[in-house]
Amino acid sequence: MPVREHDLKIFSTCPLSARAMPEACVRELREFARASEAAGHEGMLVVTDNGQLDPWLVSQIIVEATERLSPLVAIQPAYMHPYTVAKMITSFAHLYGRRLYLNMIAGGFKNDLAALHDLTPHDERYARLVEYTTIIQCLLRSAEPVSFEGSYYRVSSLKLTPPLPAGLMSGLLVSGSSEAGAAAARTLRATAVEYPKPPLEYANAALPEMDSRGIRIGIIARADEAEAWSVARARYPEDRVGQLTHQLAMKVSDSSWHRQLSELGKARQGEENPYWLLPFQNYKAVCPFLVGSYDAVAEELARYVEAGYRTFILDVPASAEEMRHTGVAFERAAARSVAA
Repeated sequence: MPVREHDLKIFSTCPLSARAMPEACVRELREFARASEAAGHEGMLVVTDNGQLDPWLVSQIIVEATERLSPLVAIQPAYMHPYTVAKMITSFAHLYGRRLYLNMIAGGFKNDLAALHDLTPHDERYARLVEYTTIIQCLLRSAEPVSFEGSYYRVSSLKLTPPLPAGLMSGLLVSGSSEAGAAAARTLRATAVEYPKPPLEYANAALPEMDSRGIRIGIIARADEAEAWSVARARYPEDRVGQLTHQLAMKVSDSSWHRQLSELGKARQGEENPYWLLPFQNYKAVCPFLVGSYDAVAEELARYVEAGYRTFILDVPASAEEMRHTGVAFERAAARSVAA
């Protein structure tokens, strides 16, 4: 697959499985995972919050349905001890010989955290996340028992069995939209994932000191620009109820990326080519979109690549066909980047 050969990693996002009918859920997950693998994706993000199915059970279905696709499992410290995470990773490696990626999240929905009585302030959650992830990494990498003493976690002579094969060490992603998140990503040497600004805003900008950078983005691309916009508007029409829900979410969220995108959306009202925020503003997506012809979208993607982004997490693709259209745009973006 040309995109993978150019060192770009693309992850789809798993449909919200809790919304599927029980009798169809497993079948739909398998079909989606196979389509993502056929599209050449590195893996699939499996989200977690109080309203979703367990991400580890969903990841097991993904692994069993595919040959190489890697689940990108969202990990929230409030849900399980770091040892349990390490044990799940090495269990997947032992049973399936499959590498996992971890999407380490410090927050989530504020009401979810409150329901769990997790009242830790935003920046402290990232400090806690660093300790949590450090324990996981030490357990996965060390053949010897691990001891760790921090402000939030302590373990003593803790050993992981069976050991993780070196070639299956988990990839690590952390939200990098806030200063606290970016600092955590640097400390952990993780891929810092952002909710991006329009690509032109990165031209000639100084790059932050990160080992690796990624973005969450939605893409609707077609051979003809008018067709792409027709599909986009039909899929994400104006929705007053969604707009009100978005405004309510803003009031209860302490998320930096949520505020940043909301402010950017106010400044760009009426603009629609090709960086598009209407799905986010209508509470139908959690990220910006790129909409347009293959070449127009490829040009914008190539600008992100030139700015240092190598990992792309796609909003939930609508279908296998949509994945194929997105793949064309990425292949052209990769070719442009090589030419540049």
